[in-house]
Amino acid sequence: MKTKELIKNIIDESVKTKRKMLEIEQIEYIYNVADKIVETYRNKKKTIICGNGGSASDALHFAAEMVNRFEKNRGTLASIALSENISTITAIGNDFSYDCIFSRQLEAFAQKGDIFIAISTSGKSPNIIKALEVAKKLSIFTIGFTNSDGGKMKDICDLCYCAPSKITARTQECHILLIHIIAKIVEEKIFNQT
Repeated sequence: MKTKELIKNIIDESVKTKRKMLEIEQIEYIYNVADKIVETYRNKKKTIICGNGGSASDALHFAAEMVNRFEKNRGTLASIALSENISTITAIGNDFSYDCIFSRQLEAFAQKGDIFIAISTSGKSPNIIKALEVAKKLSIFTIGFTNSDGGKMKDICDLCYCAPSKITARTQECHILLIHIIAKIVEEKIFNQT
């Protein structure tokens, strides 16, 4: 396959996947996720997010949109990405296990009324599953972002958004769009009081 044809195919596949996000079930999940996050911020609580690899970057991106701004200059919103402190991550990984890098931080930071958002393109990452289990023990509301299969996450999370693809790249593209949609809704509802 020629490079230009490859580029066209990748873009076409991405567009087709995102079009599936327009299905009623997808819209309903996105609405429910955004609404729960808005409720959390209205209650002066925070979001705590985690993920591995590209999903770790998505967690950082989500937190930045909340703490700083998305499209409008406005007040700050409390959000912590558990993938941001490499010293903490490596200390936990070394002293305990890589499977505990998010769950131990969650134990340190989570408070009643917060939301824990777990991002995993497979829905099976052991450190994500362990963190979700700890969140349940702490009575923290959980939201998952995963693929169309959902993995183990779909049965653990209070709300689980399953992107309409099993392909990692397409799933990640849906997750970043989801983050932007949430950021837009949060800014509109929190700072315009609509």
